[in-house]
Amino acid sequence: MTLPVRQALTVLDVGLIEVVARLRPVSAQAVATLVASIQENGHILNPLLVQRTGSAYRLIDGAHRLAAARELGLERVPVSVFECGVDQALRMEVDGNMAGAPMSALDTAVFLAARKRLYEKDHPEARRGFAGGKARHQLTLGTIVSSFAEAAALAMGKPKVAIYRLVAAGARLTADEVAQLRRAPGPVRLDDLLGLNKINDDEERGAVIAALGSGTAKSTAAARAAHAAARGGKPPKTSVEAAFQALQSAWSRAPKEARRRFVEHLWDDIEALAPPDGVSAEWGALHGKIMGVVREAAE
Repeated sequence: MTLPVRQALTVLDVGLIEVVARLRPVSAQAVATLVASIQENGHILNPLLVQRTGSAYRLIDGAHRLAAARELGLERVPVSVFECGVDQALRMEVDGNMAGAPMSALDTAVFLAARKRLYEKDHPEARRGFAGGKARHQLTLGTIVSSFAEAAALAMGKPKVAIYRLVAAGARLTADEVAQLRRAPGPVRLDDLLGLNKINDDEERGAVIAALGSGTAKSTAAARAAHAAARGGKPPKTSVEAAFQALQSAWSRAPKEARRRFVEHLWDDIEALAPPDGVSAEWGALHGKIMGVVREAAE
């Protein structure tokens, strides 16, 4: 992976800085705070980060500072100019925002998922399915995501394992779903995002997100209940749930010797079901349940 190179610390005309798709929109409240700070200090305290793209400059980090400068009518702003690729710029945007002001649960999910995707793009052997490579990269990836997760857990007053589940929730969110959730009358809560991640039926998931975004439901649980009632009171049976029930039924009918052979035959597959890096507590509890089943089968 080639590292970004800072070319210069300088000032640029505000009009030369391009702003393309960002992971989160600018907060009017944060801009107002920065406007007051700039007026009090007489200048922007920290330079914006920009990427040189030919003769233009694309914003990497500092959207709120740029918006404040424009609101104040400033013609020039301090910048650090970097020579870097698209992925490098995105990585710097993620890291800059995660290290900055506290973010909502939705922003945390989006940024953490993006950071994890970037690491696994640079190191494809770290993704699930590359057992040896995944083990070698577990510490590095865990450290990168863990540092953000610890800060997010502290800010939200939630256990760290909940933040790792939030990473998984963010990885499932599409750009359209994020846009819908951002339109919600109030901030989407951590529990609601975790609840969304449990929905495997596409039609139900779309209805729940639409309800949250429009404000017709105040929580994922309420939206799911309303959706189930509209379908006659029966929640949709997902393919995962159907498969689970079939396995459970087959297991309950099988004799103990068959259960023992089944567990021995599939043990490597069971180990491969370990959750994403960092969810050791959750996997430990699940592993304990599996071992209980194994002991029961051996009796």
